[in-house]
Amino acid sequence: MIRMDYSGEPRRDILCVDVKSFFASVEAAARGLNPLTAQIVVMSKPNLNGGLVLAASPRVKELYGIRTGTRRFEIPSHLPIQIVEPRMRLYLEKNGEIMEIFRRFTADEDLHLYSIDESFLDVTHSRLLFGTPREIARKIQRIIWKELRLVVTIGIGDNPLLAKLALDNEAKNRQDQHYIAEWRYKDVPQTIWHIPSLTDMWGIGSRTASRLQLLGIQSIYDLAQYDVRKLKKLYGVIGEQLFYHAHGIDQSIISQKYVPLSRSYSKNQILDRDYVIQEEIEIVLREMTDQVAARLRQHHVETSMVHLTVGFSKDIAERGFSRQLTIPSTSSSKRLTETVLQLFRTYYRGHPVRQVSIHCGKIQYITDLQLDLFEEAEKTIQQMELERTVDKIREKYGYSSLVKASSLSRGGTAIKRSGLIGGHQG
Repeated sequence: MIRMDYSGEPRRDILCVDVKSFFASVEAAARGLNPLTAQIVVMSKPNLNGGLVLAASPRVKELYGIRTGTRRFEIPSHLPIQIVEPRMRLYLEKNGEIMEIFRRFTADEDLHLYSIDESFLDVTHSRLLFGTPREIARKIQRIIWKELRLVVTIGIGDNPLLAKLALDNEAKNRQDQHYIAEWRYKDVPQTIWHIPSLTDMWGIGSRTASRLQLLGIQSIYDLAQYDVRKLKKLYGVIGEQLFYHAHGIDQSIISQKYVPLSRSYSKNQILDRDYVIQEEIEIVLREMTDQVAARLRQHHVETSMVHLTVGFSKDIAERGFSRQLTIPSTSSSKRLTETVLQLFRTYYRGHPVRQVSIHCGKIQYITDLQLDLFEEAEKTIQQMELERTVDKIREKYGYSSLVKASSLSRGGTAIKRSGLIGGHQG
């Protein structure tokens, strides 16, 4: 049996904190209901049969099997469930309040927001003030319940990996332990090696699991006992990382944050109806490209690769097309829009469109001004200054404060979507 020597590994007190059914719990609390017993579902576009469940309260999951991704038509109308539209602005506000509670127990550099409902806290230096990690976890739970009426589940570990695995595989289902679980290096054979499925392991999706199964690896224990040299030879650094994760090893330190250069910037949109008029589709493409370009400029980066994906209506057999083009590095709305429209007009054949995605890759920081051989330098600089001015106005007064006239037409979606947060009502 392969066992690890953990004497040289970092040993810290990491909490991984998750708000139970966050969106649904916030809605329940706002209505004076207990989030654990309320029967409530948060649904995008609840008036449509294709409306999508974004969150379901624990009781709804338990009684009816309704979960994230369930469609409106799959929910029987006679069930005593409150169906509500998402309020993303409210959820962001609650997330901010939760983060402020975390800051009572640890410094900013030891706090990492993993998602809107999940965070990591390094409380190694908080023991003298607040007690053991489990005592700190209970205090955090009580304060969040008292002040926000939300229930949080907490995994505790020697590193972020162990804390996350403890959260996902034990804490979330252990009401008898106050939704708290603690996994340490010494517990690996009794915890990680007994995770029931490969896909229940953090970082292993269905595709990776299938590849591992081809090697005869059917469980996390099998992965931990496999030859790490063969894994590295087959899958590179990822294979080696999977092996060490199976032994609970993760050397990342929350306070030593690494902020990489984003590999890509993209914008996706599922349209409210089938778009059959080419001019209307191009209006949407112009709006989306303009928004992606603004994000590039905001982060002081440029792109030299533009990828356009167009999905057709479900009523036709053909699925759509996906094409890309390499271009001189730029963050100009004008140049990127010209590229996107060139791709679209080259490959579009008149089918009704329902989904559009614009993806900009090969990102690099802006180091100098790129001039165009076919455009006067003065005109290029004027265009750049115009776009920066538009960015500043929108940053101060909102995106819809300054839009092209075409966005006021029937095909435009930018004004309506400017009031959305994460694609949903604020």
